[in-house]
Amino acid sequence: MNRPAPDPDTPFDQLEFAAIDFESSGYGPDGKDEPIQIGIAILRGGRVEPGAALRSYLAPTSPRPISDAAYAVHRIGDAQLTGAPPLAELWPALRDRLAGRIVVAHGAGTEKRFLRAFPMHGFGPWLDTLAVARMAMPDAASHALGPLLDQSGLTAPLRALCPPPLDWHDALFDATASLLLLRHLCESLSILDAPLARLDHRARR
Repeated sequence: MNRPAPDPDTPFDQLEFAAIDFESSGYGPDGKDEPIQIGIAILRGGRVEPGAALRSYLAPTSPRPISDAAYAVHRIGDAQLTGAPPLAELWPALRDRLAGRIVVAHGAGTEKRFLRAFPMHGFGPWLDTLAVARMAMPDAASHALGPLLDQSGLTAPLRALCPPPLDWHDALFDATASLLLLRHLCESLSILDAPLARLDHRARR
């Protein structure tokens, strides 16, 4: 689907957002890691649209063991990756969901790095909910995604949208969490009817 690029003068409530999250293999002896799961969630008209989501395990481009540290976090093992597509095969699905939308991630560095698999993809502008949270909730004990959802009373709505077996460190669960957090933070900053440009440049990448 072709969508025009987001207009920076459009109020938040009228924009479409696509949150993306990757889970990775963890760093190997060669100092590299690869994505092994992707999740994309869509927010339109202020509502998360579960039917538009993408969730897929990903086959590494080369044989690579999942590090013990990574497995301890996300519990993704070789069994889930059997038969999974490589990231490159999901290009049409990524393009359909990310193009023409504000791309959201909580600490966007990893997501931007893995999307370099598609040079010149042109997705964006980006919104980093970690940066927005640091502005809107400077006194939070933690700016990690889980504690922020707990503090904001959003964990129950998140679990309603992403029921078990989905949980923290599942890519779709975390992507959906970032959208709920974004909506909440924009409410707390009183900018739901303001354009994207109202956000500090640190949050817009």
